Amino acid sequence: MVGLPKAHLAGFSTLFFLSRAFGTSAARTAAERLHIGNMNSKVLGASYAVRGPVLDRALELQNELSANPDSLPFEEIVQCNIGNPQSLGQLPLSFHRQVISLVMCPEMLSEANMETTSKLFNADTIARAKRYAASVPSMGAYTHSQGIHLVREEVKEFIEARDGVGSVDPEQIFLTNGASEGVRITMQCMMRQGDNDNDGVLVPIPQYPLYSASCALMNGALVPYYLSEEAGWGLELAELQSQLDAARDKGIAVRGLVVINPGNPTGNTLSYENMKDIVEFCVENQLVLMADEVYQENIWRPDRPFISFRKVAVELGYRDEQGSDLQLISFHSVSKGFIGECGIRGGYFELFGIDDDVKAQMYKLASISLCSNTPGQVMTGLMVKPPVDGDESFPQYRDERASTLASLKRRADKVASALDSLPGVHCRPSDGALYAFPRIDLPDKFVKEAEKDGMPADEVYCLKLLSATGVVVVPGSGFGQVDGTWHFRTTFLPPEEKVDGVMERITKFHNAFMEEYA
Repeated sequence: MVGLPKAHLAGFSTLFFLSRAFGTSAARTAAERLHIGNMNSKVLGASYAVRGPVLDRALELQNELSANPDSLPFEEIVQCNIGNPQSLGQLPLSFHRQVISLVMCPEMLSEANMETTSKLFNADTIARAKRYAASVPSMGAYTHSQGIHLVREEVKEFIEARDGVGSVDPEQIFLTNGASEGVRITMQCMMRQGDNDNDGVLVPIPQYPLYSASCALMNGALVPYYLSEEAGWGLELAELQSQLDAARDKGIAVRGLVVINPGNPTGNTLSYENMKDIVEFCVENQLVLMADEVYQENIWRPDRPFISFRKVAVELGYRDEQGSDLQLISFHSVSKGFIGECGIRGGYFELFGIDDDVKAQMYKLASISLCSNTPGQVMTGLMVKPPVDGDESFPQYRDERASTLASLKRRADKVASALDSLPGVHCRPSDGALYAFPRIDLPDKFVKEAEKDGMPADEVYCLKLLSATGVVVVPGSGFGQVDGTWHFRTTFLPPEEKVDGVMERITKFHNAFMEEYA
């Protein structure tokens, strides 16, 4: 109240004491400290199972192990709950980390130190680092809110080479802190956040809980469509139409369709024909197609290669222009693939058929955060523009890439096969991504016990598995599943030399569990 006349201050004082005396709601609200009962209800309603109760318990057990290594029936916690490759020993790519090191330490690129630098790094590594360093004043400086223009040009070239159809405008590309930030910006623009959950998005079930959490936070309705487990977690058009019609009958304005391809947590990949049907479905129903394509490098079936939705759209004749019949937003990230740079938050989203005035509002949202982190932007450039044949760094990059992907493929097959061999467990091989999502036929006796305790049966199973083995997996109830079915999601990211041991632990626990509840 600095600068207000005393008469006004007296008036404020009178109002304050009157409000205290008569207990107005405004005064009570102003005097109330923040507590769980007056928090944003949307925050309370959001959940993120990948880092939920099972992981909380795992952290407690980790503290026990640290205090007393002999206190538990296992020597280490194995976090198979999240696609975080380097936390489980995957090595970073040499070229990518060397370039990042140089741009983060600019004195290494100075003329005074170039003789030393040239002895430590390949010429193409130094050249790339100089290009990035020249594109911004400093790695510690804010960039353009959409991201470094040089990197957006590299993303444009990557998309054009990957799809082999149509041209890409770098002005339709936003660099982001991982794909999650792009999803948030998109959802914020789509969900009008009225008093009721009137706006909705079709989301696959099982789904990555980023989408359910975003819907909850933004007062939107998650409209589920169920993937068919019997059809290899396929996406069926009749199911999409049924769920869309049912939602609209309830008054929900369904505005978008999320497709995760390759699938998380299911590991399925979509066929070209299926993708064409999905594109036409979005056009017919005026839905924004949100294509989560972060696992596009993680393909384990040669007969089911990755195809982008953008490629399908262009081949169907849709054009990237204002007023286009198709509106498509595609997401990619440096966290997955064979790079696994989860901690260096980098990614992008590309707009296709999105009106310029909508893009301007997305730009505003990006500007509120000023920009995504600069090293993450550089890592995105390195992901989309790695060394090529003829570059000095190419042989090492080629070998590291091939070795990582081959190992992931072997682990994917081994984990799925071992799980599928367990009594009452059904696990199909993964087409792509980093996960297995087995179904467990939990005994009725166990399910009833869990219900009595007010917990999903698969969550209790995962907690028991953790306590017996130290292996952290995520219950299927955290992703959504058909009522009466139970699942869990596990990565196959433990180091290859440890996978057999991890599966032996799970097998021993599961056999004892089934015997106990038989």
